[in-house]
Amino acid sequence: MIEESTLPALAEIECAATLEALEALRVGTLGKSGSITTLVKTLGAMSDEERRTKGPLIHAIRTTVADAITARKAALEGAALAEQLARDTLDLTLPAADRPRGSIHPVSQVMDELAEIFADLGFAVATGPEIEDDWHNFTALNIPESHPARAMHDTFYFPESDLAQGGKTGPEGGRMLLRTHTSPVQIRSMLEHGAPLRIIAPGRVYRSDSDATHTPMFHQVEGLVIDKGIHLGHLKWTLETFLKAFFEREDIVLRLRPSYFPFTEPSVEVDVGFALVNGKRVLGGSGDAPGHGWMELLGSGMVGRTVIAAGGLDPDVWQGFAFGVGVDRLAMLKYGMDDLRAFFDGDVRWLAHYGFSPFDVPTLSAGVGTAA
Repeated sequence: MIEESTLPALAEIECAATLEALEALRVGTLGKSGSITTLVKTLGAMSDEERRTKGPLIHAIRTTVADAITARKAALEGAALAEQLARDTLDLTLPAADRPRGSIHPVSQVMDELAEIFADLGFAVATGPEIEDDWHNFTALNIPESHPARAMHDTFYFPESDLAQGGKTGPEGGRMLLRTHTSPVQIRSMLEHGAPLRIIAPGRVYRSDSDATHTPMFHQVEGLVIDKGIHLGHLKWTLETFLKAFFEREDIVLRLRPSYFPFTEPSVEVDVGFALVNGKRVLGGSGDAPGHGWMELLGSGMVGRTVIAAGGLDPDVWQGFAFGVGVDRLAMLKYGMDDLRAFFDGDVRWLAHYGFSPFDVPTLSAGVGTAA
């Protein structure tokens, strides 16, 4: 009779269509006031003989009903999950949502391009400290004490008290400063490696100046070649090859004008021909052609005898040339930027426009092979 009483409950459990209906059946049978729970409670009033006879049957009924509820619940949940999966589909062929990505700064990109070009020409990359001493930054480069570049309005000097506290000085002593050019690397490289030597020295430099085309911190790259029998023809060919490869144009025309730099003799300013296109300067062609002009781009010359001697070499044996150009200015010319200050503003909108994707960085398709 006890077993027969479980049959309706098992049938109802098997027919339960929803999880809510199944939960109602569980409460009605196994809940605190459920029919089977009430049946279990009757065991306390039974005699020992009845308890031994009916106890196992009652517990078996409770186990059977509990197992049936568990099985039906698993079946209903599985059916609900299958229905949801069939209804809520995800198209894995669609592209993922675009997320903000970082980009390569134009200065970093141009630095890489310069290293690529000059590596093909046999140049190594040399570096030096940004905090320099007076001797490497000025004296060894034949810049006299009275030269305007040493004045406070051009150079960021450290307090003189630093020297009194045992600060580093050059071989001839002198104040510490933020280097005003990467030319000290030329001296350090000659002293360390001797000759022959073929290097470029890219890096940050500092001068007290700020406007649309000048910032207190900017980037330069300098080149130095020291060997026997070096002359201005080697310098001109190197610069033509470099500029043709960098701007990826075969019609780059240079004009060398006599100039003065303390560390080179003779010294030449290098002008590049350009044309005005929609109000912008586009490099290419002779500056003497109709509608064209000349733009000063970089300084260069033959390394002075005094500088070669400061580098520990014999100027009667070794000759060389040097050149320097602003990396930021090269980036402005190549990629159409008109304000140097924007390079350092940290505006992510500007960087998103002018920056380069690390997964799609432009390469120099021309290379120096076709530019020579």
